[in-house]
Parts: sequence; structure tokens; C-alpha cells
Amino acid sequence: MRIPEYINRKDNIIRLVIFTSIFALIFINIYKPFSSSNWYNVSEFLFFVYSSLIILTGVLVVVISRIIMFFYNKKNDISYLKYSLWVFFEILFMAIFYTAYTIILDYQKDIMSVFESSFINTTLVLLLPYTVLWFYMGWKESNKKLEEIKESQADLYNSNKPDAKIAFFDYKGDLKISITIPELLFIESCENYVIINYINKDNLLKKYLLRNTLKNVEEYLNSTSIVRCHRSYLVNLNRAKVIRKDGLNTIIELDHPNSPEINISKTYLKKVSQKFIEER
Repeated sequence: MRIPEYINRKDNIIRLVIFTSIFALIFINIYKPFSSSNWYNVSEFLFFVYSSLIILTGVLVVVISRIIMFFYNKKNDISYLKYSLWVFFEILFMAIFYTAYTIILDYQKDIMSVFESSFINTTLVLLLPYTVLWFYMGWKESNKKLEEIKESQADLYNSNKPDAKIAFFDYKGDLKISITIPELLFIESCENYVIINYINKDNLLKKYLLRNTLKNVEEYLNSTSIVRCHRSYLVNLNRAKVIRKDGLNTIIELDHPNSPEINISKTYLKKVSQKFIEER
């Protein structure tokens, strides 16, 4: 399974390098890892200046690595395993750099103990900002895709075309199925999935299981004839034949013979009734 494309995009690579540099600089000045407190016998301000130069030099490992990764990814897929190994070697080479620098300043230190300490600290310096940025980029990309979906759906539904299609996306934002508005009957919730009930060209009732939530689907269908009538259902009012009382319940009957009757909960009754009248 390949890593998401946004991980290796130019703007996100720049963010990663900048954020990692800032984090490393703050980390080294607060915790004084890599035996850095013994590097220079100077004031805190000069230590900050000198350590900044060393950190920036060390971060060149990340810069070079990400440039290689960017061009490598143009011709080859990078799986999660490859990416993990790539990050491991970034940590390894940066740890070697800081080990060499420490030994040059104090050749009496034990190389293996310095390397072990450098490897642990470098792991923290890289993995913490990498993890934070991974979640941030994923969150930002999800929001971007959701906005694109809303805009494209709004343009589509405002066109008033009778054969306008509804594009259904999974929780990752990947397109899974497109259905014209007249074909859609209702959508029901099923834990972390939704079941799309629609008719095919032979007028047979079909179901499609989509990995998404009813709330997300409802958001990008907001400007259509499809409305929520129950905590577990969205219904296409263009396919509604009648809304009627059945004892204490209010029922929607759809115009397909194999479609079940769907309850309207009190929470959504007023909204559904108004929308039903508007759609007539």
C-alpha cells in the first residue's frame, strides 16, 4: 500500500523541513542533547547561534533525502514499508553526523555511547515533528477534498439537469460510485458505512455499501432533493409518493414497489414536510 500523495508534495516537503528545523533547534536548546552542553563554553545566546548552524547543517540530511524521495516517487511507488525504512536511514545518517561532530570536539568520548545517545535523540528530533505533520497534512487534505466535493456537487445540482449525477466518495475522499438523482431512492446508516439504495436501468432495486458516515454524505447532498428524515435515513423526496400517518408514526412511501416504508422521526418531520411540498 502506497503512502498518500500529499506526503511527497513540494509544499508539504518544505513544511516538513522548516518545522523539523524549528523543532530541532528548540529541542537542542532546551534539553541540550548530543552532549551539546559541552560543545562550546559560551553564553546561552552564542550557544543558540552556534547550535542553529549545527542544526541547519544536520537538517541538510533531511533536505537531501526528501529531494531524492520526491524524484524517486515520480517513477516508483513508495509503500509504507519503504517510507519507514527511508525515515530510519534519515535518523541513522543524522545520528552519524552528530556523533562525528561530538567526537571531533571531544575525541576522548566513547564513540558507541555517543552514537547510541545521538540515535535516540535524533529519533525524537525527527519522529515527533514527522508525526505531527503527518496528522496535520492528513487533516488538511481531508478538509480540502471535502470542500472540493461540496463545490463540485453544488455546481452539479444547481445545473437543474434531470440526469445530473451524484458522486459518492468514501471516507478517504475517493470516488466510489456515481448515481443520477432519479435513480437514488434512499440511503441508510450501517455503523461506519452507509447503504445506498438505488435502481438500475432495469428498474431493479440495488444496494451499494460505502465506507462513510451518514452525516458526511448528508453534508454534500445538502442542496439536493435528498434530505434526512431519520437519524438512520436519507431519502430522495423526488421519489416520494406520499407522506402519511400510521398510528403514532409518520411514513414516507417511495414510488418503487420493492422499496420499504421509511419512518420520519419527529426531529425531521417539519423540515421533510416543507421540502416535500417544495419538490411537488
